[in-house]
Amino acid sequence: MSRFASLAPHRGVIVAVSVIVVAALAGAAYWLYGSGTGSSAAASASSGKDDSGVTIMLDLAKTAVTEKRLVAPAGSNAYEFYLSVLQLDPENKVALDQLHEAFPSASADVERSINDNNLDEAQRELSLLREYDKTNYILSLLGGKLDAQRQIQIHQDEARAAVIQAQQSAAGGGVY
Repeated sequence: MSRFASLAPHRGVIVAVSVIVVAALAGAAYWLYGSGTGSSAAASASSGKDDSGVTIMLDLAKTAVTEKRLVAPAGSNAYEFYLSVLQLDPENKVALDQLHEAFPSASADVERSINDNNLDEAQRELSLLREYDKTNYILSLLGGKLDAQRQIQIHQDEARAAVIQAQQSAAGGGVY
């Protein structure tokens, strides 16, 4: 019984602190989302736009453009950052303008990946550009070039496999 008696004063402090915390949270919630007064925080929350997120993404994209990371590496390139901005704010003029301006250089990067035989990377980059513009004829041409390069690679792999198989059967022919 003495153990519970010594906890009684502590319970009172815990209850008092809990009431203060709940009151503070309620006040903060009322201030942020209050009675429709049109505060900037409430307007931002109701519109679904995160201006700080847009600003951060635009800054990351600008840095990526400066560093010539238009479509690569995956997860840290200008196109992905600008497309993320458009998910937050579909009418963002800066992102739309920058995507348009970077398109020729970005498509040249995709073609370079194809020419370097980095076909999986080229496919990822091409898909990224198609998220921006599905109907661009340059992307159709690059898609055709990528498919042709894949076919060439398949034929080269088959030819190498045939040579290896011929070598193995020639080496194995003397065993029988």
